[in-house]
Amino acid sequence: MRRRTFLIGVAALPVAGGSPPIRTCEDWGARPPQEPLVLVGRPVRILIHHTATANSDDLSIGHAYELARWIQDLHMDTNGWADSGQHFTISRGGVLMEGRHGSRDALEAGDRMVVGAHCPGQNDRAIGIENEGIYMDTVPPQQQWDSLVQFCAHVCDRYNIPTTEIFGHRDFFVTQCPGDALYAMLPRLRSEVAAQFR
Repeated sequence: MRRRTFLIGVAALPVAGGSPPIRTCEDWGARPPQEPLVLVGRPVRILIHHTATANSDDLSIGHAYELARWIQDLHMDTNGWADSGQHFTISRGGVLMEGRHGSRDALEAGDRMVVGAHCPGQNDRAIGIENEGIYMDTVPPQQQWDSLVQFCAHVCDRYNIPTTEIFGHRDFFVTQCPGDALYAMLPRLRSEVAAQFR
């Protein structure tokens, strides 16, 4: 992660640590989008999601790639969306993947985002991060959590998003997502992300 100053509350702190590697759409064998995707300016927040799929014990990269393809097929073929709705996905094994085409390049540029399809009213202002699993009664495995913390810090750094702007899907839409247990962990997530900047 590049070093820069970042506002958390009123204090400017240097960034430390780094992001886990982002596996691209090409890496996991994504289909091309069904229509051109739109770029807009910087996002102002992060929205945390869960996939509401089984809490698989398969932590392999192969399983992660299968998940990414399954999500894209669902979003394109059932929902009728142009591509995967979320910008990024983290498997239970901690594998971080680009979801919507162009999201990684936009993130690294730091001045734009791809319009998503993960939350009405937030698709052009929030980065959507899907976490594999269903987290109503159980919490994410440690490797997934660690990847989420590191990646949220990277997103906050690249886009100058305050850690106070990390929310759950349910904060902006009527849904159980990201699950009661994961939603209850959001204050901890904000705190651990903020700690990456000290």
